[in-house]
Formats: sequence, C-alpha cells, structure tokens
Amino acid sequence: MKNVLILGAGLTGLTLAYQLKKAGIAATLIEARNRPGGRIHTLYPTGEAPVEMGATWLGEKHETLVGLLNELALPVFEQFLQGYTFYEPISTSPPQVFLLPEQAPNLRIAGGSSVLINKLLSHLAPDQLQLGQHVQKIAYLDGVFSVESTDQSFTADIVVSTIPPKLLVEKLTFQPSLPEPLLRKAQQTHTWMGESIKVAITYPRAFWREKKYSGSVFSNVGPISELYDHSNVEASHFALKGFMSGALHGATQEQRKALVFQQLQKYFGDEALQYSTYYDCVWQQEQDTFAPYAGYILPHQNNGDPIFRDTYFDGRFIIAGTETAATFPGYMDGAVVSGLEAAERVLKLL
Repeated sequence: MKNVLILGAGLTGLTLAYQLKKAGIAATLIEARNRPGGRIHTLYPTGEAPVEMGATWLGEKHETLVGLLNELALPVFEQFLQGYTFYEPISTSPPQVFLLPEQAPNLRIAGGSSVLINKLLSHLAPDQLQLGQHVQKIAYLDGVFSVESTDQSFTADIVVSTIPPKLLVEKLTFQPSLPEPLLRKAQQTHTWMGESIKVAITYPRAFWREKKYSGSVFSNVGPISELYDHSNVEASHFALKGFMSGALHGATQEQRKALVFQQLQKYFGDEALQYSTYYDCVWQQEQDTFAPYAGYILPHQNNGDPIFRDTYFDGRFIIAGTETAATFPGYMDGAVVSGLEAAERVLKLL
C-alpha cells in the first residue's frame, strides 16, 4: 500500500482524509497549527454563544458542502435577518434604517463550523494527525517524497498539499523546483480570508431583537463594515459577529475594541456596551494563512485556475485547497469540492 501524506488539516485536508479512510486508506495529515480546522475556527466561550473567527456561512447552492453535511448528519439553520437593519453610507449623516428584502437564506452549521471539523476528525485514527509541524522542504527522487517539517521527517509515495498556493510556493523549498508558470500564478493568487478581520461580541440578551432590529449593520464608515446576529441555533445564547476593516490590522486589540463599541453604541445605544465577551481575529497576523502580496491582488484572483489541477512530479504531487477548486473556489464549498477531487486523483494513483 502506498503512503499518502496530506499537508494541512483544514476542511480540504480532512475531507480528503475522510474520503480515503472510507476506501481503507489511512493517510497522514501534517498541520502547522496547534489545532485542526485551518480557516474554520469556532470559539466556545463557557456559557456563551459559539462564535466564528473564520468561515461561517453557506447557501443551498453549495451542494457539495450540503451533501457532506447531510452525510455526516450535521444540521444547518438560517441566518437570523428579521427586523430592521442599519446602513451607514457616509460619516456626516445619521445611519439609515430599513428592512432587508427577501433573499435566498444564508445558512450556518448548528453548533458552529468547527462541528464539521470535529466530525470529520472523529472518523480518523488519532495517529493520523500531526500538529505543530511546519513543512519546510519537499524533495522528490525515484518516485518517493522526503518531507522535512519542524522537527520530523516523513516519506511518502503521494503528497497532497492543501496549503494556500501563495504560501506553498513562498514558504516551502522544492527539490527539484516547481515549474516557473506555477510559481508565478501562485504568487498572484488571492488567499481566502487572508485580509479579513473577524469580530464577535457575546451578550447576556438579544436586546436588538427586543427592539425589532435584525442585528445587521452595513457601514462604509466602520470600523465594522458588516455585522450580523450570531446567536446560537437554540436562541438561548446571543452574540453579534461581523467583519472589520482590514486597515486596522496594525492596531492593537484594545484600540480595535474601543472603536467597535463606539460604533455599536451609535446604533444600539448604551445596551451595546453591556457585553459578556469580545473577540477578534486578524487573519493577516496568521502566518499559516497569510503572506503579503507583491502588488494589488483582487479578491479571489486566480482562484480555481486550472494550473493548480495539473500534474506535478509524475502526478504524485497534488495541489488542493479551496483556492484551487473547480467550483466555488475560496469558499467552504470549494474546500470540500477540492478534497473530493483530490481523493479521486489519489485513488486512481493507488
């Protein structure tokens, strides 16, 4: 039996490992972080609503992800959008209040996105996952890979990378080197979540719902650009969660926090200050997700490019991950699509 090594234990890597396990193949996952999940990262403060610092929403159009959730018996629920919404186009005028029009529902995974990660993990043996291992070098000779990480060496017949393409070519050394067209394309590929700052505040009660507000905010002024009700599926614990301007990545958390509550107080009054917990996550500071671009890169630029699905090192090195997916690249659905595509390629090799 050939040895399969997966770089990264995010949604793509775990979907791949799960599919291979169903086929009787126990692949090894190497993860740089000290936790699985990658850009799915749910926090579970005691006695509070679970809050997402990473991937959050899906839609019915994300059929591959929905199919996996159904297979794993993981329910979803609709994003709460009932009531009035604030819109703040400019700083010199008061925020506008309006009702959102009917639209296709955004969905969340009951219990938090990390429920999906933990469910996939539950199908694997504990020794299949190696945490805290930053891969540094990959060498290929005579049909065998030698992989050097922080403090371990691995050998494999097949290697699948789920590392964002830009990080893959910048942080890993290959011998022999990867083709120049691939290197150029990867350098100019947008990394999903890379510039995001996620913010979440838990509350003892949903005071906004009591006042017929949806909890949603859309602001050109900031620091929060989008905000949504983030209460749990049971509506027993309450929170607001959204996106903060990426320009604040250099500010301290206390500075960001002060600006956030100043903004929320403007919409909701002093009740917005009666919070339980505050969290934010600056993904630009996550070295295992983000590396600075040489120039301006558009959101989703080069995501899904066919070059990432070409064959490398005799077809034994597979580049996967949400940025490489043929459909919905740069989303959770793309991550699952890529994991399934990679599984098919591995099984053909075997």
